[in-house]
Amino acid sequence: MSTPRVVLASTSRYRAELLHRVLDDFEQIAPDVDEAAIAGEMPAARATRLALAKASAVAARTEGACVIGSDQVAALGASVLHKPGTIENAYQQLHASSGRTVDFFTGLCLIDQRAGSQARHLDHTSVRFRRLTAAEIARYVERDHPLDCAGSFKLEGAGSALFTHVDTEDPTALIGLPLIALARLLRAAGLAIP
Repeated sequence: MSTPRVVLASTSRYRAELLHRVLDDFEQIAPDVDEAAIAGEMPAARATRLALAKASAVAARTEGACVIGSDQVAALGASVLHKPGTIENAYQQLHASSGRTVDFFTGLCLIDQRAGSQARHLDHTSVRFRRLTAAEIARYVERDHPLDCAGSFKLEGAGSALFTHVDTEDPTALIGLPLIALARLLRAAGLAIP
C-alpha cells in the first residue's frame, strides 16, 4: 500500500497544531456536519458519533485518503459545556466549574479509504478545578480569551493554573486530538510516525 494522503476533517487550528506535532503533510477540509445533540444522548456517545460523522462527511468527498475526524464534548455533571462564544458565558462556565470536576470525552475516527476500513477511539479526561475567585476568573478570561474552547479554558495557555489535577491517558486529547491513539492508528495505516 502506498503512503496515503492525510485529511483532517476539521478547520480547528488547535487540532491542526496538534497534528503538525506528528505529521508534516496533511490537508484540512471542513466536514460541514450537523453537530446538534440527540435527545438522551450521553456525552461519550455524542463525541464518538460526531467524530465518525465528520470523518465520513469528508471521506465522501475524497478518494484514497486517510481521513481523521475528531470531536470533543465537555460535561459538568448532566450539563454539556459548549464553546462559550462570549466573555459573559466563559465567566459563567468557569464560575460553575469552580471546585468541581469536568469530564471531557474526545472521539477519534480514522477512515482509511485504501483499505476500506475505519478505526475509532474514545478518550476520557477528568479535570478538577480548584476553587476560583471572581477576580481569578476575570484575569484568566482576559489573558487567554478562551471563547472558542469547550469548558472556557486553554490547557496550552494559562488554563492549567485553574486546576488541582487532570486525570488522563493522553494530555493532547484535552486540547482536541488524542495524539497517542492517533499515532497508533496512523502507523497501522502505514504512515511513518515518529
